[in-house]
Amino acid sequence: MGLRTALTEKFGIEHPVVLAPMGGVAGGALAAAVSEGGGLGVIGAGVGDLTWLSEQCELARAGTSKPWGIGFLSWAINGDTIDAAIAQSPAAIMLSFGDPAPFTDAIRAAGIPIIVQVTDMAEARRALEVGADIVVSQGGEAGGHGGGRATLPFVPAIVDVAGPVPVLAAGGIGDGRGLAAALVLGAAGALIGTRFEATHEALIAADEVKAILTAGAEDTTQGRALDVVRDSPWPARYPARTLRNKVTEAWAGREDDIDDATKAAYRDGVDRGDLDYLPIWAGEAVDVICEQESATTLVGRIVREAELAIASAGGHRG
Repeated sequence: MGLRTALTEKFGIEHPVVLAPMGGVAGGALAAAVSEGGGLGVIGAGVGDLTWLSEQCELARAGTSKPWGIGFLSWAINGDTIDAAIAQSPAAIMLSFGDPAPFTDAIRAAGIPIIVQVTDMAEARRALEVGADIVVSQGGEAGGHGGGRATLPFVPAIVDVAGPVPVLAAGGIGDGRGLAAALVLGAAGALIGTRFEATHEALIAADEVKAILTAGAEDTTQGRALDVVRDSPWPARYPARTLRNKVTEAWAGREDDIDDATKAAYRDGVDRGDLDYLPIWAGEAVDVICEQESATTLVGRIVREAELAIASAGGHRG
């Protein structure tokens, strides 16, 4: 039946599936693979390493002729970062975690659509105020950094305030049933992160993929310990959801007590590739992630599952 939405129409893509711009995971190859599958791949450029960004954009261009975008952390970048991104001519630039206002004028002047991810109603209103073309409603079930709202009630609340501006649902969406739910809630598509970590194109190690494949939602936790122990400047208002490890279990709720010796032990553990220390960013969708596959294939499967879920909603199969 096809899943045509305001998102697919805006970007000329086949499916309402967008790759979350996960730092250290969503490089140019993964973005290209998602776009080749008919979704919108978004490179996770994070804090704006411009050399890395240029390399990944080249990979995206080499991997697909279809639209792809670039995502940044608003709190970590400056105008030069945005200028460099604009020069790459992406189909969209996504801004997350922090005030997007300092960057929207330049992006808009370049004629590039602006996607803004939000974690609460105040951020949503700010995104609309500065002219976001797409708003991402991120629930606390998401992997990596985020807020505290649950996806199910948060998405329709954002849809209501966004009016004609398309909304994407994010947080705990790992298969076609999640995409179908997002569409029923009024979203124009889904921004999916953790599920795309378990793909051949993702920039994570094999043992990290294995940990995601064998984890359940109860194996995830949200907190600040891993930011504090690695001296990350992430704003405290955005805790991170990861798989539980030695650091999260020992220091949850006691982040202010983390000392230099603990930080040194953490660095040593990371250098060894020890999963007791490595942050594995993962959301509650891990329950439905059972295999590693190509991101291109995965996009198509998610859409087919969504079509079936919609057709059979209420127990009636179409």
